[in-house]
Amino acid sequence: MADPTDIPAYTLPERNRRVLLARRPTGIPQSEDFSLDTVPVPEPGPGEILVRNLYLSVDPAQRGWASAEANYSQPVPLGGPMRALAVGVVVRSNSPDVAEGEFLYGWFGWQDYASVPVSAIFRRCREAVPLSAHAGLLGLNGLTAHLGLTELGRPKAGETVLVSTAAGAVGSLVGQIARNLGCRAIGLTGNDAKVARCREAYGYAAAYNYRTGDWAAALAREAPEGVNVYFDNVGGPILDAALRRMAVGGRIVQCGTASVASWTETPTGPRVEREILTRRLVWSGFVVLDHKARFEEAVAQLAAWYMDGRIILDEDVSEGIEGAPGAIAALYRGENRGKRLIYVG
Repeated sequence: MADPTDIPAYTLPERNRRVLLARRPTGIPQSEDFSLDTVPVPEPGPGEILVRNLYLSVDPAQRGWASAEANYSQPVPLGGPMRALAVGVVVRSNSPDVAEGEFLYGWFGWQDYASVPVSAIFRRCREAVPLSAHAGLLGLNGLTAHLGLTELGRPKAGETVLVSTAAGAVGSLVGQIARNLGCRAIGLTGNDAKVARCREAYGYAAAYNYRTGDWAAALAREAPEGVNVYFDNVGGPILDAALRRMAVGGRIVQCGTASVASWTETPTGPRVEREILTRRLVWSGFVVLDHKARFEEAVAQLAAWYMDGRIILDEDVSEGIEGAPGAIAALYRGENRGKRLIYVG
């Protein structure tokens, strides 16, 4: 179970504050795309549970959930609470399968309370890690890092793994997982402080600020035989350059496209077919929800590494639901260090 010493104090408000999607964003959602309202606390129906949210998750995937861009899920309805994962506590249960007082991680939205069916539960918070870690390390981010790297990247000990957004919620874990698997990790990130964090905390063999200097030339010197696995969270020009540093037989895990401002009109870039052909590359798109069969295996490994001190977890936690509307845009600006959470307890 979650360590009781790491469960924060929380109250039970008499009203439910919600962050609503007010208009369909073009590209990255901005604060003005959302509105705040306050409504009565909902009553759970038959078979439903009432969850009091404590930690709201902020994730890059919310860009796709909010927009009308091509995506793997239906967009959030206008005027409805913003779709989000959250960690909360059950305050009322009409289901025999869920106990009041149980801590859960699930699809509870950006709001104080969620009245939801049991199917909205993503995971139960039972491992002895800080409660907030269930929204990052053992949640969508940790699962994405672990399963994206191992299922599609298929790294072998001694290989070189390149990671973009190397200090983010996913990237910081990819680098540490690669190291734990005996690989040599190289990170790309957006400022010098994050470069230092990659090297000093996350165990990257090398890291570069892609905004300054010629990182591609440095990568050529650092990995003269090429990159075996590229875990890409950004796409765009960084991907264009990285493709030309891949080793023969390399694997590219396409986890995100954060550097592309909008997909409303298809962006253009260098042709890559010849690189894929001559280097015999495998380029795969990764959506974590396709890999549910391995969730518990991955959670067990991540929790074990954390408890053994082989994973460092950075969390960027702010307080107050009022900060939620601008949180996705801030994430895309790279203002977070590690997992971005909003505490609303």
